[in-house]
Amino acid sequence: MSDHLDLVDPELRVAAVLMRENALQYTPMSKRKLAQRRAWMETNAQPPHEHVSWTEQRIARPDGCGARQDESPEITVFVVNAKPGASGPGILHMHGGGFTASTAILGLRGVQETAEALDVPIVSVEYRLAPETTWSGSLGDNYAALLWMHANAGSLGVDPARIAVMGESAGGGHAALLTLLARDRGEVPISFQCLTYPMLDDRSGTSRKLAEHIGWFGWSPEANRFGWKSFLGCKPGGRKVPREAVPARIDDLSGLPPAWIGVGGLDLFVEEDIKYARRLNRAGVSAELLVVPGAFHGFDAFVKDAAISKRFAAARLDALRRGLGIAPS
Repeated sequence: MSDHLDLVDPELRVAAVLMRENALQYTPMSKRKLAQRRAWMETNAQPPHEHVSWTEQRIARPDGCGARQDESPEITVFVVNAKPGASGPGILHMHGGGFTASTAILGLRGVQETAEALDVPIVSVEYRLAPETTWSGSLGDNYAALLWMHANAGSLGVDPARIAVMGESAGGGHAALLTLLARDRGEVPISFQCLTYPMLDDRSGTSRKLAEHIGWFGWSPEANRFGWKSFLGCKPGGRKVPREAVPARIDDLSGLPPAWIGVGGLDLFVEEDIKYARRLNRAGVSAELLVVPGAFHGFDAFVKDAAISKRFAAARLDALRRGLGIAPS
């Protein structure tokens, strides 16, 4: 059996092997292993930068968003690079973690770097994780954060008509789902969606078989089944899946804001991301797609200094500048 390492960009190969070994430690996933994975992510996360300002805020969780009686009635958001008195673009960010792990604070360093590079405020949401809550709860948290950001745009230094959403992996899936909900409710306009290897379709690796080398490194079909089952509260890939919980299952993609989608050619999500970009374009939505050969899921976060990662990061920043109407640096 091939190890598929020859398909990986040379600068990423050492990390690819480590990612494969790490993923196998949590396969098959269980509650005990999930707790271990969450602890591993917390241990290995880098702390926030000291030179980019951020504050922690508690905002009200609205009724009907799926909170249990033992949960706080509030949601935590982290406000990065607030610019009171200004009126420019801003970003609402949702972190990754397969719907089941990581936190906003663990990803705050990367958010700070984006905020600094673009000189914009960013709000990052501490949405509830699965399986403790399912999709309606986390979507409710993210929508509450969007409403709060829009209502408090003045104190944040944000033009309420220039709010973009962004996220990585499961966070990209959350951003896409939130954009669809915002379109349907018509309360808050979203100007742009930046989706980094987004998790969009529960059928990938479940009812839809992929080539063996797709998802071999990092996020695997087994991990995807666990993540989606936890998020949906039911078996993924089947007819009982609630369509409103899965961006790729929503038929009408018209009326959405422009999008940028970036994904690696070896990423488990590559085919669903390509298809989603194609469907956006077919629906009359401007969508830019970047597929990076030789790159696995999360490559840019694990090997930030690789040339391929730097090009990917630069392309994402360029897309955000254009999407937010920021002059080139």
